[in-house]
Amino acid sequence: MAISGGRVTEGSIHTRVLANLQRNIAKGEKIQEQLSSGKQINRPSDSPTGTVSSLQLRGEARASQQYARNADDGIGWLGTMDDTLMSVSSRTIAARDLVVRGLNQGALDPTASDAIATEIEQIRAQLISYGNTKYMDRPVFGGSTTGEVAYDPSGAYAGDGGSTSRTVGAGSKVRIDTTGPEAFGSGDTQLFKVLQDVADSIRAGDATTTAENLKKLDAAHNLVKTTLSDVGARYNRLEQMKQSAQDRLLTVTTQLSDIEDVDLPKTIMEMQLQQTSYQAALAASAKVIQPSLIDFLR
Repeated sequence: MAISGGRVTEGSIHTRVLANLQRNIAKGEKIQEQLSSGKQINRPSDSPTGTVSSLQLRGEARASQQYARNADDGIGWLGTMDDTLMSVSSRTIAARDLVVRGLNQGALDPTASDAIATEIEQIRAQLISYGNTKYMDRPVFGGSTTGEVAYDPSGAYAGDGGSTSRTVGAGSKVRIDTTGPEAFGSGDTQLFKVLQDVADSIRAGDATTTAENLKKLDAAHNLVKTTLSDVGARYNRLEQMKQSAQDRLLTVTTQLSDIEDVDLPKTIMEMQLQQTSYQAALAASAKVIQPSLIDFLR
C-alpha cells in the first residue's frame, strides 16, 4: 500500500511562520492596550459576560451616587429647619418669661407693661422672619410653594400644603420639608397670633386673658418642640441613608475594579514574556526561512 505524505514547500513554511508572527504581534498589541488603558475590557468582545456585569455595576454605582446627592440635599433642608426651630424655641421661651412678668403687672406701671408688650411684639416679628427662612432660595416652611415667603408681614401663611421628598434608596423616600402650620400652628393657636394676643392683653392690663394666652403660648411652643423632634429624626435617617449609599458605592466600585481593571504587575510580566517570546520567534523564523539562490537572483 502506498502512503502519500503532505508536501511541505517553502511557500507554506513562509505562510505559517508569518501567521504565527502575526498572532504573536496581535497578542502583544492586546497586552499593550490593556497597559495603556488600565482596563481588561476595552470593547465588549474582550469579555461579553464581563461587559454585562460591568454595565450592571455601573448602573448601581450611578444610582448610589444619586441617592447620596439626594440625601445631601435633604440634610441641607432639614439642617436649616433644625437650626431655625431651635432659634424659634429659644425666642419663644424668652417671650414666655416676659409674659410671666406681665402677669405681675399689678406691681408695674403702664409704661413698664407697654415696654413688655413692645418687646413681645419684637420677638413676634423676629419669629415671623424665622418662618421665612430659605434654603436654596426657597422658604423651608412654605410647603411646595415657589413664592418668596411662607408668611406675610402680618403673620398670615402664604405657602401651601404641598410636601417635598427625596429618594434616598431603592423604594425609600424621606420628606425634607415642614409646612408653616405644622411647625407654628394655625387659627387661634398659631404662634404669631398668640404672641400678638399676649402683647395686647398685657398692654391692656387684662391678667385673666393674659393667663389664658400663656396656656396657648405653651401649647404653641410644645408644637414647635414636637416638630423639632420630628425634623431631627428625619435628619438622622437621611444621614444613615447617605452612609448606606456611600458604603454601597464603595462595594460596587471594588467589584467593578475587579472586573475591569488590569492587575498591573501581572500584566507587565505578561508583556515582558510576550516581548521575549516575540524576539525568540523572530530568531527562529530567521533560521527557518533561509534565503535561497533565487532570492539573491531577484
